[in-house]
Amino acid sequence: MTDQVNIIYSQRQLNAGQAAKFLGVLLMLLSAFMLPSVGWSLYYNEKFTIVPLGLSILLTLSAGAILYVFNKKQEQKNISIKEGYLIVSLSWIMISFAGALPFYLSNAIPSFTDAFFESISGFTTTGASILQDIEAVPKSLLFWRSMTHWIGGMGIIVLSVAILPILGIGGMQLFAAEAPGTTPVKLHPHIRSTAKRLWVIYVFLTMVQTLLLMLGGMDLFNSLNHSFSTMATGGFSTQNNSIAGYSPYIQYIVTLFMILAGTSFVLHYFLLKGNFKKLGTNSELKFYLLVLTVFTAVITTGVIITTNLKLEEAFRQSLFQAVSIATTTGFATTDYLEWNGFLWFLIFMLMFTGGCMGSTGGGLKMIRILVLIKNTRLELKRLLHPMAIIPLKLEKRNIPEGIASNFLAFFFLYIIVFFAGAAVMSMFGLDFKSSIGASIASLGNIGPAIGQLGPADNYSFLPAGAKWVLSFLMLLGRLELFTVLLLFSPSFWKK
Repeated sequence: MTDQVNIIYSQRQLNAGQAAKFLGVLLMLLSAFMLPSVGWSLYYNEKFTIVPLGLSILLTLSAGAILYVFNKKQEQKNISIKEGYLIVSLSWIMISFAGALPFYLSNAIPSFTDAFFESISGFTTTGASILQDIEAVPKSLLFWRSMTHWIGGMGIIVLSVAILPILGIGGMQLFAAEAPGTTPVKLHPHIRSTAKRLWVIYVFLTMVQTLLLMLGGMDLFNSLNHSFSTMATGGFSTQNNSIAGYSPYIQYIVTLFMILAGTSFVLHYFLLKGNFKKLGTNSELKFYLLVLTVFTAVITTGVIITTNLKLEEAFRQSLFQAVSIATTTGFATTDYLEWNGFLWFLIFMLMFTGGCMGSTGGGLKMIRILVLIKNTRLELKRLLHPMAIIPLKLEKRNIPEGIASNFLAFFFLYIIVFFAGAAVMSMFGLDFKSSIGASIASLGNIGPAIGQLGPADNYSFLPAGAKWVLSFLMLLGRLELFTVLLLFSPSFWKK
């Protein structure tokens, strides 16, 4: 991907001033997103949260203003690849610290470790929570909690590229660094226009889901919160039992929009433009829907055989959980750990999938799995016909070797990080199932896991060290490994 980016500015050094300038603007932008929560404080007469929220806004705005003002005179140059990776990584860390302030200053989450965990879980759209009684938390803070999902879903950097003119043409490097590994599809020659189109679609789908949820009897506050979480594939709910207490209509609406959120937003753009051919020929979309269909059918059959549920309820629960886990949303309508062992193992397998490339879903992504499967089949053919030249194709087009190699490297690194995370969790005293569950649920930005961290449980009992490790895994997963891990490479810092 990076070889397609026109870099005028030298890659030999990092412009710290320009990076600080951008981070300052980003923090000021984040403070503006905190303002609606103050409105909900007034609406629900939660006056005790106004001061903490106001102080959080002031601190975030002030920190951003200081960074911007002291670096305002920095010469505007194109952002290099190195700067792109550094800015994106620092941005997600900084907004997660700032996002923790409303929880911590209001004493809704007294421990800063827990407040940061909840914040980064929100921004990375993981949905892992330490809250034991969600409904006891002030609604204004629950709205901010859902807002962190919505901001992080499409990407704070993508939003910045869309609306901040100070980035100029250097925005491409930031846009690319948030999702490295594949060539971003441009919907417009200018990357800023592409980012705007993606955010317009994101807002439009959020509004449509909000209206449909309200038609099902959900009030505006809960409709907005659940729409924010659904479209971001995040999973934070305003209810202790997640979506389980709502009507079948609402559960089906949430399921539909989880599927849409796990679909590439580029395809949404073509769909809204009336270009249905793009959908019919997209191999990743077909594979994505096939995986959901097969797993739903098998799980539904198993649920019918092993429980007393009727067909419709068994299908609804199976479909909801399969979609929720595969898209890395993390909503729940039932505790799947109470199912037959084979069924919850299927759920665990879905944790290694993810949504489509270009969606808000996390995980490995369907396109990577599809390409790896195709490449494995080709290797078998090449063994039988060693002299034959058999190219790897997708949608009748040859896939460049660099893309296939990137996908293989990503998969290999993903598995290594998963096992490393599980090993560290076991060092903190977690049993085997909980260790592997915590690792993949954090790395895949899923939220609920297996073992002691299933959909009926939360992460509150973990020691502080484990929460910081899982927070790091969430960041790695959201930025797709390479962006963060490159910072630990000595060659990255060489001039």
